[in-house]
Amino acid sequence: MELKLIEMGEGPAVILLHGLFGAARNWGGIQKRLAQRHRVIAPDLRNHGESGHAAVMDYAAMAGDVAEIIARRGCGPAAVVGHSMGGKVAMGLALRHRELVSRLIVADIAPVRYPPALRGYVAAMRALVLTPGLGRREVDAAMAPAVPEAGIRAFLAQSLDFTSDAPIWKLGLAEIAAAMPAIEDFAITGRYEGPVLVLSGEQSSYIRPEHHALFRQLFPAARFAVVERAGHWLHADNPDAFLALVEPFLA
Repeated sequence: MELKLIEMGEGPAVILLHGLFGAARNWGGIQKRLAQRHRVIAPDLRNHGESGHAAVMDYAAMAGDVAEIIARRGCGPAAVVGHSMGGKVAMGLALRHRELVSRLIVADIAPVRYPPALRGYVAAMRALVLTPGLGRREVDAAMAPAVPEAGIRAFLAQSLDFTSDAPIWKLGLAEIAAAMPAIEDFAITGRYEGPVLVLSGEQSSYIRPEHHALFRQLFPAARFAVVERAGHWLHADNPDAFLALVEPFLA
């Protein structure tokens, strides 16, 4: 699987993994800041952004994609930072390819099965009729009944390519739709003994106190911290507070 990469900086390697419906560019300012002291590599995960599409989209396969990047670019062992779905990919990588991971940061996701709350977004995107001349305003209006949050609609629309006569999705929507049961779950077991920092958003419920025991079972050195004034997209909601926790851990 060929993954599109954004790479910048020099120094110890850091891999940034985005969440579902996202792309490498979502790390934006975070990547630029970390690149002042690190070689920072952010891929578009399979079925996202400019990367290839594939029917298989479980965490073993996605972790394997990232392991291949680290091996091919000779940058291991690397620190790995993953948000949401990317956090599960990062955990899978550490558990299956521990020799490639120097330290791990998991941002607002737990190694558990989540309810199918995001399948409605996939259905709304697949239901969108992409006709010639369709613009962002029309896309936003068409998705509003199914996706009432304006910020989420704007986030999803980032994966539309408007350069053609009719917009096209860069996401592999059919593949993502079929893989949602695997994306919601986390079926990888094992044990990673290296340093782990688990970050949760103060206003998010993705990581709950009862998840801490499972984290410690898989990652016995796990430490927990909260990013204040942040929801699930904690690195975007409060980037300074996010970096204030991440940068010392990477150092």
